[in-house]
Amino acid sequence: MKNLFEEIPKYTRAILKAHLASMGYEYTDFDKPIIGIVNSWNEVCPGHYPLREIANKVKNGVMKNGGLPLEFNTIALCDAFGQGNKGMHYMLPSREIIADSIEVMVKGEMIFSGLVFITACDKITPAMLMAASRINLPSIFVTSGPMNHLDSVTTKDTARSLFRDKKISEVELVDESLAFYSGPGVCPFLGTANTMLAMAETLGMMLPGTSFLPSGTALRFRASQLAGKQILQLIKENLRPSDILTREAFLNAVKVLMAIGGSLNALLHLPAVARELKVCLTWDDFDIVSQSIPFLTPITPNGPYSVKDLQMAGGIPAVMKEISEMLDYNVKNVSGISLREIVFNAKNQNQEIIHNIYSPISEDGGIAILKGNLAEVGAIVKKSAVPKNLLTFKGPAKVFNSEEECTDAIISRTISDGDVLVVRYEGPKGGPGMPEMHRLTELIKGLNVAIVTDGRFSGATGGLSIGYVTPEAYEGGNIALVCDGDIIEIDIPKRYINLVVDDTTLNKRRKSHQCQRNLILSKFLTNYQSQVGSAAQGACTYYFK
Repeated sequence: MKNLFEEIPKYTRAILKAHLASMGYEYTDFDKPIIGIVNSWNEVCPGHYPLREIANKVKNGVMKNGGLPLEFNTIALCDAFGQGNKGMHYMLPSREIIADSIEVMVKGEMIFSGLVFITACDKITPAMLMAASRINLPSIFVTSGPMNHLDSVTTKDTARSLFRDKKISEVELVDESLAFYSGPGVCPFLGTANTMLAMAETLGMMLPGTSFLPSGTALRFRASQLAGKQILQLIKENLRPSDILTREAFLNAVKVLMAIGGSLNALLHLPAVARELKVCLTWDDFDIVSQSIPFLTPITPNGPYSVKDLQMAGGIPAVMKEISEMLDYNVKNVSGISLREIVFNAKNQNQEIIHNIYSPISEDGGIAILKGNLAEVGAIVKKSAVPKNLLTFKGPAKVFNSEEECTDAIISRTISDGDVLVVRYEGPKGGPGMPEMHRLTELIKGLNVAIVTDGRFSGATGGLSIGYVTPEAYEGGNIALVCDGDIIEIDIPKRYINLVVDDTTLNKRRKSHQCQRNLILSKFLTNYQSQVGSAAQGACTYYFK
């Protein structure tokens, strides 16, 4: 397969070289492979702030090995900025914009032989994986790495609790938080950002052992330069994402996801990436894997450790070593080293952080898919972050037609222990944009309640928080028919969630049901709402159906 530049007619290609030369490049530079440096750098998001320096290291690696690096940017949002406010409606939709914009830039300019994707947070990594899959040029992924935190997550959580109770000032909250958020880089816990970076590495699109190298370190810079070198080798071998991102690779990634207890958002993003390559990956696949893979790593929010601690214990290769008997080795990766060799050379340096498979934290994985009449297609819970006494739960519903309504009820203390808080019209269409409800789950800490929603949760969410209920309320799912006082039964070990209301009553409610959400949308969100599909299929926009 030719690179894009070679597909352009000779005369047109000559004119393009003239345009490139106007920026100061030598004519002989255009005989080299032109490498697109796809950078998500900005000065808004901590995870992306270091990426300008990372890009320079990548470009050094490209130039030293005979390539011409040309950099361009994408947008990059940080979910933390949208938590608890209207900005959250834009977070998941940004994934589609990023993927589309990269396709437009690469396919529109038609000059690149290969791509280096420089990513960090939340939606950017899956968006870039989608773009890499769609464009299918030789590609490799690089990131900034997690923050070098100075204290445990307890410091941050304590400060937030004190601030909510009006015991410390806003300035004191910020100062206390800096012990955990100590400098630019990806947040130190196992949220969506670090989960998806681990997935990029496990899928084979990132150099082994590099997803959690700490931000600002020599090891991080060295890995970035090596990626710049390696993209030239991928071009030489004509190794493309379609060769790497097979169903076997996705199932390996799901196995690692379960072993580390990663973010629930991976169940949106991995299927979305798989769809780009026409690889079938369903929630049932995740649940089957979850029941056979043990949960091994107590990384926040599943335990007291950070992803930097996980890296020091051996990183993702060491996790893979512990589940080595369950992996499929018939896969490729960007390193040129076989997965079998990567796993063989890995070492588990700390079995308190990466448990041995024979002494796991739990016998099954960190995520469970629940089904029942309240979630006929499925709902998702981070089992690893649910207290053992809440693994089964039964209580009366208190119904809210938005996250804001539920938040107000918690703050005004109009909920009771034993309640099941049903938060609906927050799905991909109903949200629109399927807002995360991390702030909501922070507010219920210490309360004996459950949350059930067609919205989604942050990777840092803990407690009995069941989300991604499909079909969503806006599409007529049974969650739209729940009334205050209805009993809801939850049994996570049995993968069960049920609304204790008979079918006859539900059918009567359905006939008289009207959507309870009065949405005020922007032009962009209106367009997104009309196009987006089911959460169970990755919440992709219409042209991926």
